[in-house]
Amino acid sequence: MGLYQDRKNINGKTQVPVWFMRQAGRYHDHYQNIRKNSDFVTMCKTPDLACEITMGPMREFNFDAAILFSDILYPLELFNMGLVYNPGPKMDMKLDSPDKLSMMKPAQSEDIYYKFQADALKLLKKELPTDKTLLGFVGAPFTLYTYAVEGGHAGNLTDSKNGFYDGRWQGFLEILMPSLIRNIEIQIEGGADGICLFDTAVGELDIHDFKEFPLAALKTVTKAIKAKFPNIPLTYYSKLTHIDYLREIQDDNLDVLGIDWRSNLPATLKELGSDYYIQGNIDPSHLHLPWELLEPKLARWWQTMEGSGCDLNKWIAGLGHGVLQHTPKENVKMTVEYIHKNFLY
Repeated sequence: MGLYQDRKNINGKTQVPVWFMRQAGRYHDHYQNIRKNSDFVTMCKTPDLACEITMGPMREFNFDAAILFSDILYPLELFNMGLVYNPGPKMDMKLDSPDKLSMMKPAQSEDIYYKFQADALKLLKKELPTDKTLLGFVGAPFTLYTYAVEGGHAGNLTDSKNGFYDGRWQGFLEILMPSLIRNIEIQIEGGADGICLFDTAVGELDIHDFKEFPLAALKTVTKAIKAKFPNIPLTYYSKLTHIDYLREIQDDNLDVLGIDWRSNLPATLKELGSDYYIQGNIDPSHLHLPWELLEPKLARWWQTMEGSGCDLNKWIAGLGHGVLQHTPKENVKMTVEYIHKNFLY
């Protein structure tokens, strides 16, 4: 569990760990070379390929954690919502009225359907060095719900918000939650050292709806997982949520909060670091800059954190979201090297 407890000691100092969301992806020539002969679904659902894609950036960039190459939307495919990628995800069926809930029937059991994830994790557990953390992940309930209703999470999500009051949200949760919990269990049983719950749509809600709807569902998931796997760290990443939202999470079953670049990292770490590890939060767009501009930003980032008086033992360095498609891979490599070399306390 090197990411959360056993941090590396470098010349008597402790090294800040680092990993990036989407670190295995389209910016990387290793991924692109595999993609030439495989479509996205085949890459996700073929354990050997998913393992190799996950390992590519680990070998080249030396991240401190590997995250399973997969997708958050497979729970919707399991319930016959007609998921296709062309190239991005599209749903054949949208949950645009309450009567569509009756069409959400599982195609097969979770243990059969998610075997591709379990098998990929088992392969990764054998491949990864023992000082690296292996992360699984799922979409958080609200973000999965927005995809079911809207087909994505762009715009104001008006239909999704209206669905809080016409039975779609509650009906969706009744169908999804047992299945989503089992998906997480299968990943842990496959070898995941920790699980991330990604909630990229939730920042579109006002804080009252955030408290009333997504947080209650999130806590149902985290409580169920911790009851069965008390030692598995759980990470919750929410996009576009500032400190007022983060204060309201108040979930003893969460271990890590991922924050985006709009949040003040030192202030967040000072206020919430006694309850959670805090992960983040470089703007991913900065990795598109020439190195002579990027390096001073990294140096300033570290100077800010080092001089903040925060408990740096509760910080995991990373991006405020995933690596963007056209990011120069050299910048990814040099950023990780810079963090490993200089972020010491």
